[in-house]
Amino acid sequence: MNPKEHNAFEEAVKTMMKSIGEDPRREGLLKTPQRVRKAYEFMFGGYKEEPQKVLESALFSSSNDEMVLIKDMEFYSTCEHHLLPIIGRAHVAYIPDGKVVGLSKIPRVVDIFSRRMQIQEQLTEQIAEAIMQTIRPKGVAVVIQARHMCMEMRGVEKINSTTTSSALRGLFKKDVRTRSEFFNLINAPAGTRY
Repeated sequence: MNPKEHNAFEEAVKTMMKSIGEDPRREGLLKTPQRVRKAYEFMFGGYKEEPQKVLESALFSSSNDEMVLIKDMEFYSTCEHHLLPIIGRAHVAYIPDGKVVGLSKIPRVVDIFSRRMQIQEQLTEQIAEAIMQTIRPKGVAVVIQARHMCMEMRGVEKINSTTTSSALRGLFKKDVRTRSEFFNLINAPAGTRY
């Protein structure tokens, strides 16, 4: 954001505070518009990054053709319908086809897409497609389990309800044994932490 956009954003926050009955001139709220702007710049930083470039930056040749799984990746996103938090865990697996990607790049891709206004179903699809198109593996599986504050804090108020979504590509969709192995691994209790 440039300084003009900063000011417009902060004025919008003041307007919002006034409309709900608050006084933006109150001592505790004086710096709130600036804090909200900075928080939003961080929370929506995913718009400034390209997941394909992140993945391409760490592709390596490999003879491995067995499943690579990173599970229980915590993420925070924002519901595009209510601008309320989505809090969850992502499980991502792929089966290499001549190339592997640096392990840290998968969580980065999860963060890039989650740091945009989202719905969970689209987030799941975006992660799977980025990996499939960039790494070109034999298959990709993504499962996301999340809590939606738009369901818990307002509306139906269903506390601790969890939504699960999945996106399966290639062998994970075609081969029952591969799919079963993936679901067994993500549902297995956590073992020894290293």
